Amino acid sequence: MAHYRASIVTSRPLQEVFTYLSDFSTTAEWDPSVIEAERVGDAPVGEGTEFRLLTEFLGRKAELTYRIVEHDPPNAVTFRGENASVISLDRITFEPREAQTLITYDAQLTLKGPFKLADPLLALAFRRVGDRALAGLRGTVGTP
Repeated sequence: MAHYRASIVTSRPLQEVFTYLSDFSTTAEWDPSVIEAERVGDAPVGEGTEFRLLTEFLGRKAELTYRIVEHDPPNAVTFRGENASVISLDRITFEPREAQTLITYDAQLTLKGPFKLADPLLALAFRRVGDRALAGLRGTVGTP
């Protein structure tokens, strides 16, 4: 299992960044490893909402379906993504800091079946992907 955890501070209001990041279709705007992202259906974003993402990881394209498994506005949102080879659990928390918002992104990536043999390489690659996504997020939501 690979794990990535990082935080950023933004001057944007708590509710604004919660709403933006809870709609996982926005990941294509800030995560360079996401090629396409779309919400499945028209229902408001909340627990059970699904998103389809096309990603590129370690030189391979993969589609994952993510579902919101925790929706606690404006404090936290958790997404569970899965395909045939991987399970991703991404939790984003939001905390007010005077006129700022602290955003913490905590992600775990677990390989399935015979892909588990690549686990040692996964952690290093996941760190690089996470750092690029964090830089993109910082550029999108802005920091003070």
